[in-house]
Amino acid sequence: MKKRALISVSDKNGITEFAKGLYELGFELISTGGTKKALEQSGIPVIGVSDVTGFPEILDGRVKTLNPLIHGGLLAKFNEPSHQAQMAEHMIEPIQVVCVNLYPFQQTIAKPDVTVEDAIENIDIGGPTMLRSAAKNHEYVSVVVDPADYNTVLEELKNEGHVSKDTNRKLAAKVFRHTAAYDAIIADYMTKLANEENPEKLTLTYELKQTLRYGENPHQKASFYRKPLGSLFSIANATQLHGKELSYNNIHDADAALQIVREFKEPAAVAVKHMNPCGVGIGENAFTAFAKAFESDPVSIFGGIIAFNREVDQQTAEKLHEIFLEIIIAPSFTEEALAALTSKKNLRLLTIPFDQQDKVESNLTSIEGGLLVQDQDRYSLDDATISVPTKREPTDEEWEALKLGWKIVKHVKSNAIVVTDAFMTLGVGAGQMNRVGSAKIALEQAGEKAKGAALASDAFFPMDDTVEEAAKAGITAIIQPGGSIRDEDSIKKADEYGIAMVFTGVRHFKH
Repeated sequence: MKKRALISVSDKNGITEFAKGLYELGFELISTGGTKKALEQSGIPVIGVSDVTGFPEILDGRVKTLNPLIHGGLLAKFNEPSHQAQMAEHMIEPIQVVCVNLYPFQQTIAKPDVTVEDAIENIDIGGPTMLRSAAKNHEYVSVVVDPADYNTVLEELKNEGHVSKDTNRKLAAKVFRHTAAYDAIIADYMTKLANEENPEKLTLTYELKQTLRYGENPHQKASFYRKPLGSLFSIANATQLHGKELSYNNIHDADAALQIVREFKEPAAVAVKHMNPCGVGIGENAFTAFAKAFESDPVSIFGGIIAFNREVDQQTAEKLHEIFLEIIIAPSFTEEALAALTSKKNLRLLTIPFDQQDKVESNLTSIEGGLLVQDQDRYSLDDATISVPTKREPTDEEWEALKLGWKIVKHVKSNAIVVTDAFMTLGVGAGQMNRVGSAKIALEQAGEKAKGAALASDAFFPMDDTVEEAAKAGITAIIQPGGSIRDEDSIKKADEYGIAMVFTGVRHFKH
């Protein structure tokens, strides 16, 4: 039986070496377009697809391999007598090796000036069809879509005379993953182009970034995947400058820190433990912002993750060096800062492009047997309808504290209460089953600093008990959504203690 290999690739890395290896093993090579030209220029004998089919490429190259003389050679069961007879009758030669990768659709739509016409023209039709045909028939055909597999295929052909059943099955599985991912990216592009908000099918694809040592706990396996063409402002696309590999929990916490620090235009530092902020500070620069964040909770920050929205300089780095931290995230680090921080072997240093925040992605949450999809909570006070139902309005300083509290409370697990002054968090109460419980935690943490401070709540007060606790601690301003059937009770209690209370009309649950 004549041995044939069909080669047609957009990614030409390693293709001449692979093709040469096949030719030296006695394969007749079939190719198209640019691949054929590249092989010929390397002195490798090759015949064109049109020479096999007897039909020219037509429609600007849209149709060239969609032909029974190609697909018959890919889909035939070589040991099936009826298939052998039909192949002989129609003069179809078997094709034992297929090496194809696809038009660069993802790279095309990543271009900022891409037109719809260019995108559509880079949707490959013949390539996926050949790959799927060969992968379906992997009992007889070795199909290669990834240059990383070239050597494996050549070695098995050299040593065994054929590619093993196990390898062919793995190659076929990779092909179906590859074509599914390719189609998922096209489907996403076309869905957005058609302005479909809730398609009847949600097709997602992600690329493996890292196999993790374990998940939340050592007995759980875990991996980290990155979205193709996803937001550059993300941990998935961070540059790690130093330190050991990120863990599952590191990634979760780092993402939480990043989402909080993006709330600020002024210099800010955010400390996170277990997905909740334990200290947030703003200041004139990274150093003063971190000083406030550290002062917020010098105990919980131990072993935490710090995110800055400004470059980390030497002064800040020397202060950071005094504390045990897992990760530091920033737009950049000065050379002096890196010198100070890289002396800690395990400390992870990540940079994120803070100028790449335009792409806003949906939040995806898996449940058993399903997936929840929602918009990110990017709602701010600028979007809210503000009202002050109490007799007293906040002072200018109280307004600054309320604004800070409102930025932070939406990133705290519900029920959430945050106590702040104008520059830092003073207490954080997170994830309690009742609101007054969260308030007691936040107020206890704030201690004496609660006097004259502001309190933010992610949802309305069902009773006036939270206002009562706040007043006893010395809180003078409160911000909350309002909307309870018992709002009047809370308003009266606030007036009783001279507290200024602001309603935003929007809640910030975070589960």
